[in-house]
Amino acid sequence: MRRRLFLALPALVAPILGAVTIPAAFAPQAQAQTGPQPRLPTEKLVIVTRDGTRHDFTVEMALNAEQQTVGLMFRPEVKPDEGMLFDWGAPRDSAMWMRNTITSLDMVFINADGSIRRIAERTVPLSLATVESRGPVRATLELAAGTAERLGLHPGDKVLQRIFGNAP
Repeated sequence: MRRRLFLALPALVAPILGAVTIPAAFAPQAQAQTGPQPRLPTEKLVIVTRDGTRHDFTVEMALNAEQQTVGLMFRPEVKPDEGMLFDWGAPRDSAMWMRNTITSLDMVFINADGSIRRIAERTVPLSLATVESRGPVRATLELAAGTAERLGLHPGDKVLQRIFGNAP
């Protein structure tokens, strides 16, 4: 799926992005990945829009470098009320890509307080172009393409989930 670009090009990209590199031990697995990872443990997540509307999701939790490196690679679809939450553990720049991701996604970059920082809509499947948070975020949420538009999500909307200290 979209992984930090420096995973593929560490010498060139890490200095540009200023990001923390994924341990080299995980790089061979990312290179060899040929199918989707098993479904990860799920948790509830709610997005509350400006008008107070609540949108409930069940999200897979990508908590470690191995899970985050594979992400949603090779998954044929993401259901409308599901997604994957990449918990970076602490605020940092997030740079994702769509390598080996065969379905378009919306990427929601979330600040440490649970507010949405940025939304990248309808990312291009199989692309190696980076999709960046444009500032430090605690997490990145991947949803089915078109979800942000369908639900009227915008920067500033609130994400409720235990990692932000505001469980739904």
